[in-house]
Amino acid sequence: MGDTTTCCIAGGGPAGAVLGLLLARSGIDVIVLEKHGDFLRDFRGDTIHPSTREILDEIGLGPRFEELPQRKVDRVNVVTDQGEIALADLRLLRSRHPYITFVPQWDFLTLVTEEAARYPNFQLRMHAEAFDLLREPGRVAGVRYRDDKGEEHDIRATLTVAADGRNSTLQRAAGLRPTEYGAPMDVAWFRLDRVASDRQDTFLRLGAGHLIVGLNRSSYWQLGYVVPKGRFEEVREQGIEELRRHVGELVPFLRDRTGALDLDAVSVLEVRVNRLRRWYRPGLLLLGDAAHAMSPVAGVGINLAVQDAVAAANRLAGPLRAGTLRTRDLAAVQRRRLPPTMAVQRLQLTLQDAFIGPALNRRRLTRPPLPLKLAERVPPLRRLIARMVGYGPLPEHVRIPGSPP
Repeated sequence: MGDTTTCCIAGGGPAGAVLGLLLARSGIDVIVLEKHGDFLRDFRGDTIHPSTREILDEIGLGPRFEELPQRKVDRVNVVTDQGEIALADLRLLRSRHPYITFVPQWDFLTLVTEEAARYPNFQLRMHAEAFDLLREPGRVAGVRYRDDKGEEHDIRATLTVAADGRNSTLQRAAGLRPTEYGAPMDVAWFRLDRVASDRQDTFLRLGAGHLIVGLNRSSYWQLGYVVPKGRFEEVREQGIEELRRHVGELVPFLRDRTGALDLDAVSVLEVRVNRLRRWYRPGLLLLGDAAHAMSPVAGVGINLAVQDAVAAANRLAGPLRAGTLRTRDLAAVQRRRLPPTMAVQRLQLTLQDAFIGPALNRRRLTRPPLPLKLAERVPPLRRLIARMVGYGPLPEHVRIPGSPP
């Protein structure tokens, strides 16, 4: 027989969790399906930018968010052999929160879903992996999922939302295929211990043929070793000593700790930049990475997903509550979010083409790439970059009222 709800969301990541909370606050019955048993996964994006921080304020979660373990960063520096350049300086923003907050994504998701769970019309089902869509003539009518025992269940819904990530199962089930725009790199993530004498900031170390991202996690460094697309197997074949040598040469203050680096502890992100031509079908909407996979450049993926969720809630809460949802309402969400998505992806592709790709393919890097020099020397460009990183081209705000749980 299965269950029935107004909105079923597949995926308990940032887009799914925030949309579930906002709809529940508006009195709409929501079931969120999360295929894992918890949110504890290393090397997930966990940069909360000013746009998301303001949304948390708008729904009353700002004070509780401040209680989470976190680190605030107001600049992102690029370190080259010739010196350092500020790629993004968020102090230039007119904002209540002119910084990027690094918070483990599992803490952020726990905060959002615990708040949503205060509403009796919200359900979060863990160990629930959506694998197919239910269909009626002319529309998607819900979702099928498996629990941790392998048993299959149906949920019928007025609206099904696929927020199940860049490898979206429901995207494929709907017969949708994104357009790929390419990326010159993949990222191998790992961690090394941090000591008090280390530098304090978050940085990108740019060298000839090698790049590494360093994220200060207080007690350790989360490091992203950037490699040419599809080439990490070559790194693996060269052996751990070669990787340790490269890391030590790029970041000399970590040289005495590279002995702890183990290939088995490396998590490789296959970087993709893509988007669907159409984010919806009758009864179905795709959001976040399921609709548009983002490069990790500038760390904006979470924040765009959250903005997708806010835009969807603003547009759809009324029709869902009134029982008048139409396909044109889903199309309106895409019309709202497509232009900022395209703009951010264009910026990411430009940065990839301008200095990441060339740096990875050079044996020598005698001077900083021109785009970095311009970013440092041209004040309007510095402010634009800070704005794009902090808010994106079209920041969203919560426009629908919430009710007490």
